[in-house]
Amino acid sequence: MQRSEREAQPSELLVSDGIPFEPKPSRELAMLLAIMAALREPETGCPWDVAQSFETIAPYTIEEAYEVADAIARGDPDDLRDELGDLLLQVVFHARIAEERGAFDFGGVVEAITTKLIRRHPHVFGDARNLAPAEVKRLWDEIKQAERRERAERDGATARASSVLDGVPAAMPSLTRADKLTRKAAKVGFAWPDLAGVIAKVDEELAEVSEAVASGDKAEIADEVGDLLFTVANLARHLDVDPEAALAAATRKFERRFKAVEQALAADGRSPEQSDLAEMDRLWDAAKAAERAGSAERR
Repeated sequence: MQRSEREAQPSELLVSDGIPFEPKPSRELAMLLAIMAALREPETGCPWDVAQSFETIAPYTIEEAYEVADAIARGDPDDLRDELGDLLLQVVFHARIAEERGAFDFGGVVEAITTKLIRRHPHVFGDARNLAPAEVKRLWDEIKQAERRERAERDGATARASSVLDGVPAAMPSLTRADKLTRKAAKVGFAWPDLAGVIAKVDEELAEVSEAVASGDKAEIADEVGDLLFTVANLARHLDVDPEAALAAATRKFERRFKAVEQALAADGRSPEQSDLAEMDRLWDAAKAAERAGSAERR
């Protein structure tokens, strides 16, 4: 189907004669911004909302992001809609606090991400066309590195040398952060060249955990367990497995099977406290077998 004369390309809608397009908030978004402004009004707003700061609501922002991911994992579109709304509220909340402090407003947030998306997609909005996915990823990384250098120069951040590990948030879940840090290090050659080396390192770290346990030193035990977990995250990277997602799946599996054990005991009028490990292991194996049988039937 031919494009009509009046229909413009996305890049033409965003930029006209070098002047960035200035989006106007929709009626629904304008209402949300107005509600947040009212909630934050010192005299007539909600006391709880008025008392909040970036620091106090940051944990809620993280929690809402997890709830979005959970709704996706459960395949619940209605809940996903609600959770995305809760996450959007967090963005509006942060933007309102920033506006009150004279830093930026919600429009500034939209402008920043719009500019970033256009800049990082020259294969869509610029001249770099017909790139393979690997080339797109390489170009994206190069643009991000250039942005960091420009930011450092703008902020006068010359006292500290930049690192290839920069840009990974400290507040990120530890397994995900370990994965991202080792991926960055691997790009400059700091990584085991093959899977066998990582597996050997896992065995080495597990042996060191055993030695620490034998010593009885709690601090040493914690340190060695941390090294073991970090190395397992590195193993996941070599196997192209997301360690956070893998652990989340294993945790859900444990939760599902343990609940099956509880239900089996409840059918007999008992609780786990009234059972023993041998019986619970047997019920666990039964739950595991039932899951595998159900999975085979679905295939």
